[in-house]
Amino acid sequence: MTKKQIYYQNLTDDLVKSAKQDISLPDDYQILPQSPGKQSWAKIVRHLMVIWAHLYQPWAHVKIIGSEKLPATGGYFIFANHTQPLGDVLNPLLAVPADKYYVIASQANWGIPVIGKFVVPYAGLPVGKNLKQAAKLIKATKQVIADHGIVMIYPEAHVWPYFTKIRPFAQTSMHFPVMTKAPSFVFTTTYQRRKFGNKPKITIYVDGPFKVDSTLPKKAAQAKLHQQISDTMVERTSLNTYNYYQYHQK
Repeated sequence: MTKKQIYYQNLTDDLVKSAKQDISLPDDYQILPQSPGKQSWAKIVRHLMVIWAHLYQPWAHVKIIGSEKLPATGGYFIFANHTQPLGDVLNPLLAVPADKYYVIASQANWGIPVIGKFVVPYAGLPVGKNLKQAAKLIKATKQVIADHGIVMIYPEAHVWPYFTKIRPFAQTSMHFPVMTKAPSFVFTTTYQRRKFGNKPKITIYVDGPFKVDSTLPKKAAQAKLHQQISDTMVERTSLNTYNYYQYHQK
């Protein structure tokens, strides 16, 4: 079978476009549903997502190693490489409680059919496009951590399907753990050849905790945490043994 060829110019390219890619949420968008009706619907959505995740797991041949490292109490961040358009939404629910699960996501995700309307609004924390929206994200993230929630962050920003390396990401990705003094964990998705079929197995490795060095100034603490998390992801990518797609720089 001929492998799919993907061409890119920069490691920051957005290679996967969705419907309504340029959607913008209003400044008065309510990030964490407050009304009883919306909160009830959020519980239903999360329950359905867990079912979906467990149906997806055997179909996609997903295995998670090291989930016992995650505290049952919540109140932490998870950093992960971004290589599965659907799997990166569902796979964490195989390891973390659904009622605690939130994902910091681009507003473009609100434009995805079905998921953008019925799923993302109840577990997504939208990246702000202006100072007012950025302030709302900070407030919501602080609240989630204070309530012992779990916040997923995909610092590479754009999904690159089945990519087997780690793309550079900014030290500012560590802003939220440093701000809240909460620990961080790492999920690194890797790919291995299956005995049957062309698509690879998916093995996710969990590492951590990585704690904020409170003795350092903010930027230095971000730099240190960034180095720890980036190094961990890069080390785990050595466990990739199969390239399902071939990536080429133009």
